[in-house]
Amino acid sequence: MNRATHFNLTARLLHWSMAVLIVTMLFVGIGMVASMSWRPGLVNLHRPLGIAILLLAIVRLINRLRHRPPPLPADLPAVQTLAAKASHWLLYALMFAMPLVGWSMLSAGGYPVTMFKGLALPPIAPHNATAYAVLRGAHTWLALLLFATVLAHLAAALFHAWVRRDGVFAAMARGEPRQVGAPLRPGADAGGTSSGDPGGTTAPARTDGNRH
Repeated sequence: MNRATHFNLTARLLHWSMAVLIVTMLFVGIGMVASMSWRPGLVNLHRPLGIAILLLAIVRLINRLRHRPPPLPADLPAVQTLAAKASHWLLYALMFAMPLVGWSMLSAGGYPVTMFKGLALPPIAPHNATAYAVLRGAHTWLALLLFATVLAHLAAALFHAWVRRDGVFAAMARGEPRQVGAPLRPGADAGGTSSGDPGGTTAPARTDGNRH
């Protein structure tokens, strides 16, 4: 039996707001390394952004556990399905790991984790120079991994929107319901709707898929 599936409004709002925050955070990090004159101001922005991402990641995970995402198309190759699952959970892991490692790094270095004037978070790691050095290196490598994962996620989204045209991108972009259990329209547009073949329907969905 066909059923319409889509991401709920909360999932879509969290997805796009976190996308903006994560991309901003990556460029802020690059700026912190590239410009010493901008570094103090960027550091003050970097810390609250990291904590905001951590808090939103918690809300997003809870929402995902309560509301299952739409399944992937059933005709998606197994290797792509596996890659979608792996990149999905890697993104979640990084959204939690990056802020926590950064918070621990500052704690180990004896630096206050100041959010705004008059508001500082407590340390979550003991003051230790060796731990600070290890955590700083880990934070850098995690940032590079996050950057690569975001690029792969973007490439996959564009692949679904422009190449497969299977409604996967539209389900997150606009929350469009996608009919499960019917073949893809040859003339479907990027949102999964027909642009020229009235006899087709949307792609079947893989019920065990995970994404976003």
